Amino acid sequence: MTLPSVEVLEANHTFPGLYTFKVIGTDHSNFTARVVSSVRDELRMEIDPPYTFRTTKNGNHVAITLEPECQSAQQVIAVYSRLLGMDGMVMLL
Repeated sequence: MTLPSVEVLEANHTFPGLYTFKVIGTDHSNFTARVVSSVRDELRMEIDPPYTFRTTKNGNHVAITLEPECQSAQQVIAVYSRLLGMDGMVMLL
């Protein structure tokens, strides 16, 4: 995945504001909890960011949608960078 540039993010989003991250990965090794925790830690949040998830019919994968408030385009890029290195991550949108 090529990370979006600060310019593209700022042209298409208002900061501070909600930003939607979609993460698809294997539903093993507490993947959902690790994703939520990573976003919370990167954004230095005291509580988990708002999120939903659903597992595939066969139960092998999970799709997680997170909608935290991001203060800047740089924060969005930092979250993407952190999520990209996660074990079990298949796709990041």
